[in-house]
Amino acid sequence: MRLGDTSRLADLPVWTRLARPNERLDLEELQHRASRALPDYRDQLDANPEAIDLPPERIEQGQVVVAESVEGVAGFAVIVIGPYEAELEGIFVEPGLWRRGVGSVLVEKAAHDARCAGLSLTVIAAPAAREFYEKRGFSVEGETETRFGPALRMSR
Repeated sequence: MRLGDTSRLADLPVWTRLARPNERLDLEELQHRASRALPDYRDQLDANPEAIDLPPERIEQGQVVVAESVEGVAGFAVIVIGPYEAELEGIFVEPGLWRRGVGSVLVEKAAHDARCAGLSLTVIAAPAAREFYEKRGFSVEGETETRFGPALRMSR
């Protein structure tokens, strides 16, 4: 999938592009909405409001990909390509667009970028997200601990 291609993975037309610096605060608000829509994390987010953060350098370095529809921004992902692996640091989709394929489009964009760099793609996923990632070709490589509790290290 080339940057800007319209995806047929989603049930609504969605394309990807790099985030723009002037979108950072709006993307953080989307991250907040998406994160708080999961009841398991509300208390932890209330106790750690600084966890909702999109560092400007991620956007400046071209590591933030936006999924956009005709209605506007549908979601975004942070994809960090390193020397030895590519990491999907996070996917955030507007809660009203969950289960419409937007997250899948973002995962496939991350996987494409990783393949182009000759790297595998890893993600640190909450146990509740395991099925989502397994359906998209990820396998559990191990477990780790995050500030929000246990998580799975997955790769594809």
